[in-house]
Amino acid sequence: MDKDEKDNYDPFVGYVREKFNEAETSRLQDEKRWLSAYRNYRGLYGPEQAFRDSEKSKVFVKVTKTKVLAAFGQIIEVLFSAGKFPIGVTPTVMPEGTEEYAHLKPGQAKDPKSQEAKPESPYGFPGDGGGIPKGATAESLMKDLAQEFTNLGFEDGDAPDLKTMPQIEPASMAAAKMQKVIHDQLEDSEAISVMRHVFFEMALLGTGILKGPFTNVKTQYKFSRDEETGTSAMMEVQKDVPGIEAVSCWDFYPDPNATSMNDAEYVIQRHSFNRQQFAELAKKPMFNAEKIRECLETGPNYQTRGYESSLYDRENVSTLYKNRFEVLEYWGTISKQLAEELDFDYDDELDVVSVNVWICGGKVLRVVENPFSPKRIPYMVCPYELNPYQFFGVGIPENMQDSQQVMNGHARMAIDNLALSGNLVFDVDETMLVPGQDMKVFPGKIFRRQSGQPGQAIHGIKFPNTANENLMMFDRFRQLADESTGIPSYSHGTTGVQSTTRTAAGMSMLMGAAALSIKTVIKNIDDYILKPLGNSMFHWNMQFNTERPEIQGDLDIKAQGTSSLMQKEVRSQRLMTFMQTASNPSLAPFVKWHTCLKEVAKSLDIDPDQLVNDPEKAAIYAQIMGMVNGNQTPTGNSGQQSPMGNMGGVPPGASPTDPTGNGGGNIGTGNVPMPGEAGFASKDPQAQGNN
Repeated sequence: MDKDEKDNYDPFVGYVREKFNEAETSRLQDEKRWLSAYRNYRGLYGPEQAFRDSEKSKVFVKVTKTKVLAAFGQIIEVLFSAGKFPIGVTPTVMPEGTEEYAHLKPGQAKDPKSQEAKPESPYGFPGDGGGIPKGATAESLMKDLAQEFTNLGFEDGDAPDLKTMPQIEPASMAAAKMQKVIHDQLEDSEAISVMRHVFFEMALLGTGILKGPFTNVKTQYKFSRDEETGTSAMMEVQKDVPGIEAVSCWDFYPDPNATSMNDAEYVIQRHSFNRQQFAELAKKPMFNAEKIRECLETGPNYQTRGYESSLYDRENVSTLYKNRFEVLEYWGTISKQLAEELDFDYDDELDVVSVNVWICGGKVLRVVENPFSPKRIPYMVCPYELNPYQFFGVGIPENMQDSQQVMNGHARMAIDNLALSGNLVFDVDETMLVPGQDMKVFPGKIFRRQSGQPGQAIHGIKFPNTANENLMMFDRFRQLADESTGIPSYSHGTTGVQSTTRTAAGMSMLMGAAALSIKTVIKNIDDYILKPLGNSMFHWNMQFNTERPEIQGDLDIKAQGTSSLMQKEVRSQRLMTFMQTASNPSLAPFVKWHTCLKEVAKSLDIDPDQLVNDPEKAAIYAQIMGMVNGNQTPTGNSGQQSPMGNMGGVPPGASPTDPTGNGGGNIGTGNVPMPGEAGFASKDPQAQGNN
């Protein structure tokens, strides 16, 4: 570094570089594992593979690739078969903001110190001084007890109008709207496509990494109509939306002392930008355009790593990056002392300051305090299989590495043996042949013999065929690969259990067992990707989406990946059985029929939001349908069952009498009268008549 460069060297650069070197050194062993996994997936032998001189075949049987793609397909099928993102939003167990639904209000409690207040109840337990007075009768005791209940600290409040009162709490309404907003935002950010990259690398290398959400500006085009002229004009509307992106393990450098993102002090992402991509950084918020311009004038600075030549199958990989800029993005903490030394503005009461720093070469492109509230490092790291006491997880290729090597060895031996046993090896006595002849053998070849008996000069030898033994060992280790990965061969098209796979029921049972093998993986996705992503999207909307106050509330994020593991056929059957059981009139009021309908639709791979109305819309449609059928109210006691019956938790009942009028038919629950309607009060003559 020359003097001018040293004078312009920012202390932030030295700090980030130091952390990057630590993380890069600590990651070397992981890079070796990833390279081995990548080669097994591609069917490439590494430089450490040694071949005997007798081995002619270099075949590589890519069973690893089959397993990786099978696991990847299972993950995608489980999570996105319904076409929706498996993230739900529900109210908390006791959401805030429900006070308006309390129908008893506190009265003016009497002061216990006042003379009017009775210190204790007149009647209690033997020996407490509150014995029953002499001459008391049952009537007098009941009168005194009634007076005691009157003195309680509560008084009657106004009963709610059940006809007009919403049946959903504000938290539930906010949860439904928040879930809709999050799903729309994920769809706008092409989250499913991003997730495919994350899950593929998770199955291959053992770890999938997701970044975000970040605020992106999305341009929407709308048409506005001029009422006076009748013409339409297109308008551009700028909208802030959260965006996510997949990050490769090769570009991710975590804190060497961390075992997960929960205890990571910092992470660094390494970017490779071409000139245009690097120049566009100047248009993003809080980036120093002058420093970016200086880096462009200095020229590319990308430094290739050793593993990159193996990834791109090129000896001189530096030619690919000769016009690239290496940018390091740091997310983590710095000490307050360092922040003060660097004159960095911050607003943090802790001993450390959470920052985001971008550097290129010796220049700082961006340095800001962490903008998220609460403070978080915007990366989600999910292991395919947890690696104990390590940050990065274990993937499928690593689990079956030994099996893959043995299968390759036996496959090479089988092919070499087939080539040897399928041809003759010749024993030649050259003394019996005319000297100077070409010893190459081909059809129609003529050898000139000068002595000896026929067949003695050239004798063909046939070697035994041992390929079957090698292939038997191959199959054995393929079964071991099934066990070590949890991905059985029949799950990706290879039948291996003849006695069971002959029937549809047996195959369904095996496929169900195969789905359970991926349960741990899906649970990891729930815990490390879906729930953190849902929480991050929720916090983003609470912090930045101020235009939608109706979605804000005391809500909880639910990851729904594991719930999709149950076989859809089995789940659908169980739901139908439950609904039949719950149709019992005594049980029907306790069932959430709206939720049952939605779950049945989900089990059939149908979007419930497209077919099932929410309770509010259902009430409207029930009223309309009641009017069409001649009922002015949806809750009449006519013979026609209102559609509102199902929405209110009561399934439609059968006629209370059979066709003969003897009362032998099934008894239905009927419609519950609402407050103010005839039959609501038990003392009403009409109600008694109905009874």
